[in-house]
Order: sequence, then C-alpha cells, then structure tokens
Amino acid sequence: MGGSMNGDIPARTDQQIAQLREDLLDSMDEEFELEMEDRLGEDAGRPGASASSRIHYFRELFRLQGELVKLQDWVVATGHRVVIIFEGRDAAGKGGVIKRITQRLNPRVCRVVALPAPNDRERTQWYFQRYVTHLPAGGEIVLLDRSWYNRAGVEKVMGFCSDEQYEAFFRDVPEFEKMLVRNGIQLIKYWFSISDEEQHLRFMGRIHDPLKQWKLSPMDLESRRRWELYTKAKEVMLERTHIPESPWWVVQADDKKKARLNCIHHLLGQMPYHEIERPAIVLPQRERHEDYKRQAVPVDMMVPAIY
Repeated sequence: MGGSMNGDIPARTDQQIAQLREDLLDSMDEEFELEMEDRLGEDAGRPGASASSRIHYFRELFRLQGELVKLQDWVVATGHRVVIIFEGRDAAGKGGVIKRITQRLNPRVCRVVALPAPNDRERTQWYFQRYVTHLPAGGEIVLLDRSWYNRAGVEKVMGFCSDEQYEAFFRDVPEFEKMLVRNGIQLIKYWFSISDEEQHLRFMGRIHDPLKQWKLSPMDLESRRRWELYTKAKEVMLERTHIPESPWWVVQADDKKKARLNCIHHLLGQMPYHEIERPAIVLPQRERHEDYKRQAVPVDMMVPAIY
C-alpha cells in the first residue's frame, strides 16, 4: 500500500494493520487471563462451560464494556455524579464484576474505593465521615467495594459495634442517602447473593490456590462459620434500607459470568446515557530537527531481556 488516503493521513501498511490487530488482541488478553484465573482457581473441578457459551460470554462482555465507555463519556459530558455500592457475602463475586466494569474505563473518571477497617481516629468520627471524602465530583463514577453497610453486616455479626450504634445506623442511613440524592448524586446499590454450597466451593478453591489464598482473611473464615447470622443481618438490612430514593438490587451470583453480564446490563439501564459525539482525532506529524540525536541508554540501566 503506497501513497496516502484521507488527505494528509498516510495509508497504513500491511505491517501497521497487523500491528493494530495485534494490539486489539492484546487488549482482549487481559480478560482471557482473568477467565483462566477463574477456570484454574475457584471453578476447578466443576463441569466446564461449552466453548460456544464462553464465546457468547466474551461477545456480550465486550459489547457491554463498549456501552460502559459510552456511559463514561456521557457522565463526563453532563457532569453526572454516580455512586455504586457493591455488597454481598465473602466470595460472592463483587470484585469480579468491579474488575469488568472498570477494565476499559478511565480511572480518573471511574474509581474504586475499598476502605480498610477504620483506624483509632476514624472510630471517633461521625460514622459516615470517612466515606464522604470519597464521594464523586461532577463527571465521576465511584464504585464502593463494600460501603457504610459494613455496620449492618460484618460489624453487627462480629460484635464490632454496639446495639445502640447499630440502631443509630438504621435511623441515620436513610436520611444520609436521601441527602446524597437531593444533592444530585445518583446512588445505586447491589447485593450479590450466593448459596451456601457455592460459597463453600469458592472458599475451597481459594484455600487450594496459592495465588488466591491472600483473599481469605481470618474474618472471611469466621464469616463462613456464622453463615446464618449473616443471613439474618442481610435480611434486616434489605428490609430497613430499601427506600425509593436508593433501592437495593439483588444479583443472583451463583453463576459468576451471568452475574457479571446481568449486573452490567442492569447498571447501564439506570442512566439515560447516549453516545457523545467526539471530534475527529488527527495524529499530528512529529517534528524533526537535524540537530536532535537520541542518546543511547547505558547497558547497566536496561532490564534484562529474559523473555
């Protein structure tokens, strides 16, 4: 291919086309790596999905991720503010769907907040105070990997809060969330629901996978023993905090792939986004100067090319 096309834009050579195709495939490899992590880890030993169902999964996932990019552009263009809460039992798949949502998005627009246990100073603050600092500005999406609902779940079950603090939370949280919504923040809340048997299977997968054992904290193991207490706490939480301004949405998550697709599809339906027209992007010609000479990097600074 020679000459030029589209004015000053040079025609792409076969080598450049091949490189663009390689870059596209490389961008997909990250999702394939996550898929292999699932299949070799928590999914090991269970009946495998057919090749056609995996192809359908990837096709739908990439399509939905394309829509998420459009949603991101709309959020930036309109100055919309969104908080998305992900709650659920340990190993319910919250982290997996968060990874797929953020995978193709700009981290300056869509960011994940996963706070550790409060320190001594934070324990003396207003309960919601440390979350307020992470709320979005205009044109931002914040994903809360666990949230202020820790008080209604793990803190209640593990005895980390008093009965008075627990009741105060249920008295305050509806007003707090209504205040956020009145201020223009859209609040979306997801609960990922898995069965007793499925959580047991996923925990066993993590126990036997050295790459995932870090995911199992002593708190996670204790939560397994207190399954019924967590169930009761979840039921109370949903009943007392399911309000019109910020309702709960329950994601059936025994099938991780379907849960991801269903959650992302539902999320896209929660905002009236549309494709934002972008100006055409033209790569400028690189300036070249006769007196410029690129300096060689010293050999002892180079990372060894082992691969």
